Amino acid sequence: MMTSFIASTTVAVAVFAASAAARTMTVKNNCGYTIWPALFTDLNVSPSSPSHATGWEQGAHQTVSFDVPNDWRAGRIWGRRGCDFSKGPAGPNQCLDGGCNGGLECDPHTGTGVPPATVAEFTFAFNGQPDNYDVSLVDGFNMPMSITNNKNCHSASCPADLNFNCPSQLTGPKDSSGQVVGCLSACAAGLGGDPQNNKDCCTGSHGTAATCPPSDVDFYQYFKGPCPDSYAYAYDEQSHTALWTCDGNLAADYTVTFCP
Repeated sequence: MMTSFIASTTVAVAVFAASAAARTMTVKNNCGYTIWPALFTDLNVSPSSPSHATGWEQGAHQTVSFDVPNDWRAGRIWGRRGCDFSKGPAGPNQCLDGGCNGGLECDPHTGTGVPPATVAEFTFAFNGQPDNYDVSLVDGFNMPMSITNNKNCHSASCPADLNFNCPSQLTGPKDSSGQVVGCLSACAAGLGGDPQNNKDCCTGSHGTAATCPPSDVDFYQYFKGPCPDSYAYAYDEQSHTALWTCDGNLAADYTVTFCP
């Protein structure tokens, strides 16, 4: 009986430890239309990834919650629009925007999603560092998004609909009615000249924060102005309103909301 009790206690402790080592991630779709959220972990950075599906359908005003590892690093969540996975090969062209290799469930190695897409990025506490998170517009925009948490740490967000007045040079995909459903960043739109030495992509001689200031990046203010708490280009950390942190000891749970 004692052995059985000890074994039972060990299992209970193990279950508790596993639970304590996870965070809760909640994805809310406040949009008035169906989206297909996508989840990706850069396995080259860390093998620790959520066990949740890497893509799913989520109707208007639905909420989905799942566990993510306490040491999750280089994680991304974004939304896809206008998807039809019954046609063609399983790839990014099955969605109007944000599509990924793999179809409904993004390939764990190559399914990062294609621009334009608004992306929530996470790296949780690592080697004593705080949680880092941001709403990235580096690849462009496809739907409003916010990241909030249950520990009163600062929210990251892009609450504006940047598709509505998207400059013609940045216009991405359109739906069947001709409405723009994605607005590319200047880099993703191919502006700024040679991709290997590009002021909009911060490459080559523009490859540092000092040599790639926001003032040199085309349409920087179009994204940063309405969305000051977002990451609007490669070196936007210098704005001090792009990359947000939360004390890792708080083990915060996070909520990604589409159309906040």
